[in-house]
Amino acid sequence: MLRLLLGISVICSALLWAEAHNEHGEPAHCESLPDATIQADYMPGSITLDGHPEDWSNVDGFSFSLLPALDPDEENQYPGGRITVKALHDGSDVFFLLQVNGKYAYVNGDHSRCPSVALMFQVGEHATYHNMGACKESVKTCNKTTCRGHEVDIMHFAIGTAVPGRLYGGNTIDNTDGNGGDRFGHLVDLYSWNPHCRYLDGKGPSGNDSSAQNDWKGAWWHDSLNIHSGFVEEDSPYASADQNGAYYFEFSRPLRTMDHLQQDVQFVIGQSSKMAVAFWYPVDNRPWSGSQHYSAHCDWIPLDISLGSTNVHRGSSSSWDAANAFSLLLSVVAFCMSVFVGYWVRKSKSVPFTPIDHL
Repeated sequence: MLRLLLGISVICSALLWAEAHNEHGEPAHCESLPDATIQADYMPGSITLDGHPEDWSNVDGFSFSLLPALDPDEENQYPGGRITVKALHDGSDVFFLLQVNGKYAYVNGDHSRCPSVALMFQVGEHATYHNMGACKESVKTCNKTTCRGHEVDIMHFAIGTAVPGRLYGGNTIDNTDGNGGDRFGHLVDLYSWNPHCRYLDGKGPSGNDSSAQNDWKGAWWHDSLNIHSGFVEEDSPYASADQNGAYYFEFSRPLRTMDHLQQDVQFVIGQSSKMAVAFWYPVDNRPWSGSQHYSAHCDWIPLDISLGSTNVHRGSSSSWDAANAFSLLLSVVAFCMSVFVGYWVRKSKSVPFTPIDHL
């Protein structure tokens, strides 16, 4: 019975995402943002995945207006302000931080009365931002053959059962079952061909594939939370409602995954990918429903996985130059001392050489 209930909770999480995108169509207009690029520099060993933003202070991000997904009109933008998106990688994993202002709102077990975020990435070469891949097939005819090339990869984090500062996403139990679910914190790994054909990794209309897994991990935080030693579920709601501050959502995933089902985006160092960011919030304490989410842009946003960070490279180069200069100085000093010592020893010899035949 417990296993059945846990399975149902995973399905409900996927359905929650599905409901939120049932009407995700192409907007009437979309202003281009030519400078909008998320730069993921190479910065190894700099991030602890705990939802706290302090270790991101030296990382540049890009700030976007949050406009309604269906009608990106600035008059209806998210009242809390803009969302800042940051990214970096360490040569193995890629990390993301989303920062958005919002009064504290949390109701344990009710996702629609809590903030929620999602990241979407292009996988198939024909996949568009609008209609989540835009495969023309219906829910009865979409499959990996009829919708080939329209795949998008989705990470969705609904925090209604997630303790702030704790890690969620891929876990042993769900990954053993071979799907992209997360029965504990609802940080799920999905793929889609269109808004009506969307599944947890490893699941689909043609049956389940037990080789899939949830490759994402993440945590969330808010400025009003003042216990840094660690919350537990019994502390819910963790802070008083309506306190001003910012939400932070922090995620990581391997650059390359073991996916062979065309359900995960594969990041390549030195190349660019396409991504999108969505945000839900219970504005005026009203639960969000349906397609009531905001988007960071009305089209794909470039994500550049750089070969190296400019700052890191400069620091390493300066350190290397200083080390070389110091080594050269020591070598010169040592050589001069050896010459001086040799000359002094030779000059101070007081015992003359006496041939042995004179003895």
